[in-house]
Amino acid sequence: MELSLLGLAVGPGLAIAIYVYWKDKFDKEPKRLMVLGFVLGMISTLVAVILEKTWTHFGFNLGNNVLMTAFYAFIVVGLSEELSKYIFLKRYLYHHKAFDEPYDGITYSVMVGMGFATLENVLYVADGGFHTAIVRMFMAVPAHASFAVIMGYYVGLAKFNPAKRRFYLFCGLCGAVLLHGAYDFSLMQQSIPYLKIIGAVVSLLIGIRLSQKAISLHQQNSPFNTQ
Repeated sequence: MELSLLGLAVGPGLAIAIYVYWKDKFDKEPKRLMVLGFVLGMISTLVAVILEKTWTHFGFNLGNNVLMTAFYAFIVVGLSEELSKYIFLKRYLYHHKAFDEPYDGITYSVMVGMGFATLENVLYVADGGFHTAIVRMFMAVPAHASFAVIMGYYVGLAKFNPAKRRFYLFCGLCGAVLLHGAYDFSLMQQSIPYLKIIGAVVSLLIGIRLSQKAISLHQQNSPFNTQ
């Protein structure tokens, strides 16, 4: 892969990761944990591939049937990928002592999500070239970021609400899966051609809007916010 093309593949994920880190205005996380989260996200792609191949091994493939397409988008892809990210987020970052405010859930989740999205992006761009790099820069990578913010928002709530911990963790995983599935279903379905782009864009815009609200809420409620 040419260096310029590699830059287009890697740049969007890094830019979003830096942006979310910058938005952590009151108590920034250790940079080594940011790097760790990014690397864990890249590793999580391997788990997702294994899960997806397991589903397809048992006959759950993408087809022309709307119900099968929905199952493939929400479960085979959406659940497999978001669960893979969630496993690494929960296992390696959730219990760290530096996770000391709800916004940290978003920060760590986005690092994992962008690690996943960046490696995935490199693989797609290596195969699809410049056009794929441009499309994914404005669609797939920001979509993965929105999934991560939603998951991280609820993970942050779970960390500091012991009585509702399992509920919030479940909401975080399910919220990411639902957004991911809706985005992928729009692109995968064949019944309504114009829904491919419109549905994907609408799903992305909803995800971005929800992400903005989630970031704002955790910033306002930060225990380190003395403004």
